[in-house]
Amino acid sequence: MSDTIQPLWHHAEFWITSLVGTAATVEDLARRTISNWLPATALAGGIVYQTWSSGWLGLGQSLLGAVVGFLVFLIFYVLGGMGGGDVKLMAGFGAVLGLSRVLWAAFWTALVGGILAAAVLGVAAVIARMKPASESKPSPVAIPYAPAIVAGVWLTLLSGN
Repeated sequence: MSDTIQPLWHHAEFWITSLVGTAATVEDLARRTISNWLPATALAGGIVYQTWSSGWLGLGQSLLGAVVGFLVFLIFYVLGGMGGGDVKLMAGFGAVLGLSRVLWAAFWTALVGGILAAAVLGVAAVIARMKPASESKPSPVAIPYAPAIVAGVWLTLLSGN
């Protein structure tokens, strides 16, 4: 193989995160849930990819990335602000990205998630103001977080972090 930089789509990371990320986003938007097989696929794909490309060091980086990805979002799950599927999805993507990049993905995810939450809450506030006063009891707003996680992972891959 030459020393030239391969396009992003030649990398297993791209394909794993694209396929799993697209499926998780579609499912989360449609059903407000993420099936366990999606994070498990990312986890398995990440472990195989990292081990194949870097041997035992890659395996360690993949496993540590999964643990850190899981722990980063676990506190939000415990506090009731995030679903278990989101936590597992980040763990799966942590295995793909490895320890060195999972925190960047969490940073980008938080940034995208904050923008997404502000937009959803803003729209909900406008809709609530248009309702008659008798219907003014606000309903809780659930925000599917898989799109933010996937965007954070993709931004990490695109930024080269």
